Amino acid sequence: MSRMPLGIYVSVPFCRTKCSYCNFASDVFSRAVFERYVDRVCADIQSAPQIATEIGGQFERAVDSIYLGGGTPTVLEAAQLERIFETLRRQFDISSGAEVTVECAPGTLTEVVIETLLRCGVNRVSLGVQSFVDQEAAAVGRLHKRTAVLADIDRLRNAGIANINIDLIAGLPHQTADSWKSSIAETIATAAPHVSVYMLEVDENSRLGSELLAGGKRYHAHFVPDDDAMADFYLDACDRLQSAAIAQYEISNFAREGFESKHNLKYWTRQPYFGFGVDAHSMLRSGTHDTESVRFPTSDSLEKYMRESTLQRTAVSQAQALEESLFLGLRLSRGVNLRELSGKFGGDVMSDVRATIAECITTGLIEPCGEKESVRLTRRGRLLSNEVFEKFLLMDKVVS
Repeated sequence: MSRMPLGIYVSVPFCRTKCSYCNFASDVFSRAVFERYVDRVCADIQSAPQIATEIGGQFERAVDSIYLGGGTPTVLEAAQLERIFETLRRQFDISSGAEVTVECAPGTLTEVVIETLLRCGVNRVSLGVQSFVDQEAAAVGRLHKRTAVLADIDRLRNAGIANINIDLIAGLPHQTADSWKSSIAETIATAAPHVSVYMLEVDENSRLGSELLAGGKRYHAHFVPDDDAMADFYLDACDRLQSAAIAQYEISNFAREGFESKHNLKYWTRQPYFGFGVDAHSMLRSGTHDTESVRFPTSDSLEKYMRESTLQRTAVSQAQALEESLFLGLRLSRGVNLRELSGKFGGDVMSDVRATIAECITTGLIEPCGEKESVRLTRRGRLLSNEVFEKFLLMDKVVS
């Protein structure tokens, strides 16, 4: 198997404020914690070859994408951000054309911050806008206003960073069909080349989600649109972005031609990646015949991450690799090629896959597309994607 460059993910779990919808391992912490955290992350980066060996994965020095997420990485001091990037460059061979992304909260991009990003080699910024309607942003704890987003985009472009992503959430409290159309129109008007659209996740891991499940009214929970409205908002975004030449290439992601996220495509196409920091996930190729790859996350607790170094290793068998190839590949608008999967995993096991595909085509969840033997989710299938993916759980099958 040919070696592929790594994608690097660095988690910075610190925020100025915790948004009510957030179910990530991020929170508000004292700045006194920042330096110790950066120390630990840099130590892990320096130990990457040993970590890979201990976990049973193939270590690769070549890197063609870096992503700093969180949290809000730009809450770190300039020197702390620079130290992370310097450590990465000492340990890895980062290609000259690497995509280097940092997530930023609108309203935090001062000239000093942008100068720091440029010194670190950042060439792509992801803005957590969520809504261009000030009332909606404020209702979930966002600290920015629409005008701050537009000012940030201007500052980034003037500094030479034009590869910008805008995150939006369908289903925020107080959101209506009209206000959603307004946010989509504002997004298109910015000419940002990449847009991510997520439907509000309702689970007990966020304050808003927990309140919704309890039927309460805190965090504006009683103003959250219902599931049908959220689905309508999502489909409306798909149509409007497509009409503006911002094409959907993954369930939640849209881009102008040539601006697809190289880093996130690694996840969906099962290329190797190495994660550092709290709740960071990694997948490396395995060096053994019976294991296709290995996955290992860090702790999602800052306290445990700072105290422990134990990683939970999961060996991915050939059967599990096929499952992942299906449900990750089907997230992409281009879908999956069944002939290629047959060549990689063997025709015998693919007979079960083809039967499930045929069933999903009959029920209107999957459709043939593009080149021969390629299939993808239908418009309805994208809305019911989790139900489709569950059909491809092949844990009890054996792939030779």
